[in-house]
Amino acid sequence: MLPNDIDLSPYIDYAILDPAASDEQIDYACEQADRFGFASLCVYPCNVKRVKERLLKTKVEICTVIGFPSGATTSNVKLYEAMEAVENGATELDVVINFGWLKTGQTNLLHQDIAQICEESGKTVKAILELGLLTPDEQELAAEISMDAGVAFLKTGTGWAGGATVEMVKFLKGMSRGKVGVKASGGIRTREQAIALLNAGATRLGTSHGAAIARV
Repeated sequence: MLPNDIDLSPYIDYAILDPAASDEQIDYACEQADRFGFASLCVYPCNVKRVKERLLKTKVEICTVIGFPSGATTSNVKLYEAMEAVENGATELDVVINFGWLKTGQTNLLHQDIAQICEESGKTVKAILELGLLTPDEQELAAEISMDAGVAFLKTGTGWAGGATVEMVKFLKGMSRGKVGVKASGGIRTREQAIALLNAGATRLGTSHGAAIARV
């Protein structure tokens, strides 16, 4: 069990995923990420280059989202988006899986969709599973396929279809078998929530409330 006064900053993927975020808001997020020493700053692909320039001399990883939030773009588009993001400076890629392929049994396509990004990017890939939209069997299949494809993290969801729960994290922790990390994302607004999710097995927390959570 983690102590209540633990520094949570190293666990936080600080997210600014408001499509209407201004350059000033992105710059402020960079300042916050550097100040607190968050694990990463997660932004849309169009902001990656700007973030790289501002975090160049820091230890903060640059995270972006791929196929966000639906996961329903083509594999070629996802791969292009991922590789362009890497070229622009992204070091971590949160990739939304194709839920339609999962639900219709097109597991080979789903595996290839994720694996090609893992293989060609060479970066940390987190598979966004959107657990709230899946049946228990689909959740297990999504996790297994994602791990087999080479992801470094299993992620609870985008945050657009409900928040992360302790139960979701425990499930992913069990599925991971210690082989990959677990990222909880969505609706994390307090230290109490954050610590409960970490105690359940999360190794990263995706949140836009990083500063409030990090402060003791």
